[in-house]
Amino acid sequence: MTANTRNTRLQIEAAAELEGKRKRALPWERKGLSRVERVIAFLEFLPITKGILIGKKLKLLPNQRRFIERVYGAPDVRIAVRSEPRGNGKTGLVSGLALCHLLGPEAEERGECYSAAVNRLQSGLMHAEMAAVIERIPEFASRVNIRRGGQRRCIEVISGPAVGSVYEALAADARRGHGLAPSFWAYDELAQTRDRKLLDALTTGMGKRKRALGIVLSTQAEDDEHPLSQLIDDGLAGTDPSIVVDLTAAPPEADVFDEAVIRACNPALGIFLDTGTLMKEARQARRMPSNESSFRNHRCNQRIAASPDLLVTPSVWQQGNDPIDLAIFRDGRPVHAGLDLSARLDLTAMVLAATDDAGVTHLLPLAWTPESTITTREQRDAAPYAAWIRAGALRATPGLAIDYDYVLGDIATVIEGMNLAAVAYDSWNINALRQAAARVSMSLPLVPFVQGYKSFSPAISAFEVECTEGRIRHGGHPVLRWCIANTMLVRGPAGTPQQNRKPEKRRINGRIDLAVAALMAIGSMKVTADAAIEPATLIA
Repeated sequence: MTANTRNTRLQIEAAAELEGKRKRALPWERKGLSRVERVIAFLEFLPITKGILIGKKLKLLPNQRRFIERVYGAPDVRIAVRSEPRGNGKTGLVSGLALCHLLGPEAEERGECYSAAVNRLQSGLMHAEMAAVIERIPEFASRVNIRRGGQRRCIEVISGPAVGSVYEALAADARRGHGLAPSFWAYDELAQTRDRKLLDALTTGMGKRKRALGIVLSTQAEDDEHPLSQLIDDGLAGTDPSIVVDLTAAPPEADVFDEAVIRACNPALGIFLDTGTLMKEARQARRMPSNESSFRNHRCNQRIAASPDLLVTPSVWQQGNDPIDLAIFRDGRPVHAGLDLSARLDLTAMVLAATDDAGVTHLLPLAWTPESTITTREQRDAAPYAAWIRAGALRATPGLAIDYDYVLGDIATVIEGMNLAAVAYDSWNINALRQAAARVSMSLPLVPFVQGYKSFSPAISAFEVECTEGRIRHGGHPVLRWCIANTMLVRGPAGTPQQNRKPEKRRINGRIDLAVAALMAIGSMKVTADAAIEPATLIA
């Protein structure tokens, strides 16, 4: 006898013993209740398993109760869409409904319940929540077998009225989906995937049941062509009574930074959604275009395509125009740097960063460009290179291409007396720099910085916080300001986390090298420095 078989037999025996001894009446089993009343009684019996209300019973918000009444108060509803901003309790609600169809008043013998999401990690959230609730209710725990490992994360009902029923977490990025006959399914954050294969498999599989229900809980998608947008528009048109849509969103013309608008969009605000955190997000989004479209979509549930996101707005950047304190770079405190090596004609850039006693980070930019191509490139890039060189903001290296021996000589002079903790670098063209370093017998504490979403995303987040909270000082350096203005943020492909971002040029001839170096320096100081990293590689 296997361990699983033995455990299952013990659970069945425990279930039989519990049924024989059970004294408490479950609220949804009272006689005379309507279908809606039974569902609500079941949901409000469930415990909250995480967050600031942990240990208390679930209490439906008025808009959640209205949704339940619309869905379960009509006999012909097959698909229900609930679209609202993030953080308003969608996961808790849909997990409770899945349990209602698996173990509660909506359960049926040999039922099939599914949760769907863009990937395994997201789909597992509902499985974890359901398992946590089950383990806190003896009448449920004794009737099921919970599987957490392997390819299938599922919950099997082994006794009781719904014996033989199963719940399984599905992911859109997997090949599971055909052959389903769902009695209930819930798609979490459908907006995150553009592939409708799993959605179609769930909806077509419903035809194998006399009564089946599918629920989509998601913020809105970015465009009208997304499957979620089409589903919402079809439901709101009212032509199909089997589709119910409950949409909570700020109107397109609304001021999304108005507190009254934010409160109207977020019914959980002040209950289990923290007011201070959300209002802080609103203030940051107002100041920083890189956050605005995300705020509109996630917090106000507007159907809005992301516009080109600036790294930082000019008004926020100007807050750091006061002169930097050069003394703090040579008083023994750690100095971090970002090094962006150039192509033949681009800028080679290095930004040094040190934090003063007040917590303000000072940026010391260094930039080099080939001397013999300045006139041509001034016209091409529409940038005053010659004037910047005369002002000392840009350094010209001899010849037609970047001279790394010259660059390293400048760096050696600048860093003398500094406690240089780390130099984050892009591996592109690093061998040319290594060869130059060998010629001049110079060493630098290099730490690789991969030029992708994984490295840049936390660095960008740290940089934004420093800028918006007035903790960046750069002295109004003109070349750095120009590079910052040329930098936009691009987000990861569909299906990746929303916060995945990296820098990119806004226009072909705009240079962003100093901005990239600044991000790497801040990333080294604020992100990498806090993590356990291997000893720095040395150029020798």
